[in-house]
Amino acid sequence: MLVEEEKWCVVTGGRGFAARHLVEMLIRSQKWFVRIADLGSSVKLDPHEEDGILGDALKSGRVQYVSTDLRNKVQVVKAFDGAEVVFHMAAPDSSINNYQLHYSVNVEGTKNVIDACIECKVKRLIYTSSPSVVFDGVHGIYNGDESMPYPKKYNDSYSATKAEAEALVIKANGRNGLLTCCIRPSSIFGPGDRLMVPSLVAAARAGKSKYIIGDGNNMYDFTYVENVAYGHICAEQALASEAAEEAAGQAYLITNTEPIKFWEFMSLILEGLGYERPSIKIPASVMMPIAHLVEWTYKLLAPLGMKVPQLTPSRIRLLSCNRTFSCSKAKNKLGYLPIVSLKDALKKTVESYSHLRAEKQTRSVGPSKASVCLGGGKVADTLLWRDKKQSLSAILVLVAFYYFFLASSYTMVTAVSRILLVATLFLFIQSILPAKVLGYKIEKIPASNFQFSEEKARQVAFSVGSVWNSGVDILNSLCRGKDWTLFSKVVILLLVFSFLGNVALHTIFVIGVPICFIAFYIYEKREQEIDDLFCSAFSFLTDLKTTFPKKLLTVNQAAP
Repeated sequence: MLVEEEKWCVVTGGRGFAARHLVEMLIRSQKWFVRIADLGSSVKLDPHEEDGILGDALKSGRVQYVSTDLRNKVQVVKAFDGAEVVFHMAAPDSSINNYQLHYSVNVEGTKNVIDACIECKVKRLIYTSSPSVVFDGVHGIYNGDESMPYPKKYNDSYSATKAEAEALVIKANGRNGLLTCCIRPSSIFGPGDRLMVPSLVAAARAGKSKYIIGDGNNMYDFTYVENVAYGHICAEQALASEAAEEAAGQAYLITNTEPIKFWEFMSLILEGLGYERPSIKIPASVMMPIAHLVEWTYKLLAPLGMKVPQLTPSRIRLLSCNRTFSCSKAKNKLGYLPIVSLKDALKKTVESYSHLRAEKQTRSVGPSKASVCLGGGKVADTLLWRDKKQSLSAILVLVAFYYFFLASSYTMVTAVSRILLVATLFLFIQSILPAKVLGYKIEKIPASNFQFSEEKARQVAFSVGSVWNSGVDILNSLCRGKDWTLFSKVVILLLVFSFLGNVALHTIFVIGVPICFIAFYIYEKREQEIDDLFCSAFSFLTDLKTTFPKKLLTVNQAAP
């Protein structure tokens, strides 16, 4: 069926994972001419797209690509010109916990989208939100619905800014005839996903997929990507219908309506690709203190180049809590029902990642656990001896630090003065040396190496502020007198610090520095053996915990 007139719709972030599926669904409907608005200067199609429906539509003119930065209102207005409907799906990667980035795109960008819709007389705006807008990052959700309020505190900057943007879109409903609504798809998966399945496979190839965090019974709602696209279509149709006033100005949860145990879902994908399913259960309470330590280390070392670690308290909570939602409202007001079952969706997903099957893996199995634990970057390269020159330089610096600050009886002022004196002499001599000495090139140290950029300053200030706010939150929780787990952690941590306080600083330094440069290196080289030893010990302790009370009871009963 051919359209009689050109009815244009716009998909912001149209080259994203879920947005690509929506674009193709809109093309197949033959109802719309589609304008893709995304950051790239031009559209770059994947091989399968060039000869597919999207490639054909671009050639015929049914689809246009417009380079658009949502933070630039002029570009947004240009992209929306002549459009009847806007599907606002653009957002930064949720795994990047950068508040400034998320705020500038999710909040400021959404403000520009709303203003551009009104200026261009767009009739309908459908915003892709997230169930995370009602998740506080601590308490699980079981069969949650749209009546759940926004929490006072969020798990990450992505969720916080998504909630703020959602509120803006709902508030904009009715302005100058614009009808709006928000879609909250839960845990999207399917072909083309570059995060969930590739991360699972990388973990499996690194030997990290054998562990279950928690008891393994936590339930989740996953949503196949085609069902997500269909949910957006249903929302647009509802806003265009006679019942538009009832559907507009609200948010709608979208799932596959088939809750499943989180770890069973992951196991089905791993098994489908030829990997072993997770089997070793580690209590979340055991992992949480380690995750807090990793997060604290990251906050200290982030300004030095340490990458965001995967093992964080928020991630532990996500992997071990319930997150299921009701789709009743979307069914009743939007007419939404999944068009692909969970069973078929899993089958299609596994088939689309045939290139990641176990038998096709190469020797390169991704970063080691030691590298991941250290956050990658310069810190990992130094402690794992990947750059021997860099590692030796770090050791020399630490030795010098020990000599000037710890081993001698100098005061702090004297030590600092001596270090500055040596540094000044070195830089002065290095600056007056010729470019070559005896055939060896003398590399000059540029002044920029010592400059502290505004971005670095903001990062350091943000890290300090985050540590301070975390401490205040802990104190607030302790003041309520209900969180015994937190109280226990604080007491144990203070006892550890008390013990360390009785140990001379130079002793800690002499023992700690060699351990850092040796332990991580050995773990990387003997990762599998050490993991197997840890698993054996953990299994023994778990069995002991289960059988010891029974044996004790038997002994007591046998006693006269």
